Amino acid sequence: MEKILFVEDEAALQEALGEALKQQGYKVLKALEGDTGLRIAKTELPDLILLDLILPSKDGFEILKELKSDPKTANIPVIVLTNLEGMKDLDRAVSAGATTYLVKTRYEIREVLDKIKKTLRK
Repeated sequence: MEKILFVEDEAALQEALGEALKQQGYKVLKALEGDTGLRIAKTELPDLILLDLILPSKDGFEILKELKSDPKTANIPVIVLTNLEGMKDLDRAVSAGATTYLVKTRYEIREVLDKIKKTLRK
């Protein structure tokens, strides 16, 4: 069973998408803040990380940088799921190692699930 870590501070979104992921057969690990998400990533080594950028304690850009600089977590694909729409933010996230960049308001849960499946198949 593939493990997905979802680092997201909006509890309602985390719950809704987490439930959809479970229904698709994934094991879902959750964190509501950056520090916790980073710790879980390094101990559980998930198959994929869904990462918000605006988080309490440590933002998504910092998490990406730390994940990609650690040989244990460097190859874990990271899909950024955020409300930040600026090209500067997108470029910064991709440069830091994000696999995919999704703006929350532009995607339905079904589309996010499709992106996850495609990323895990690569």
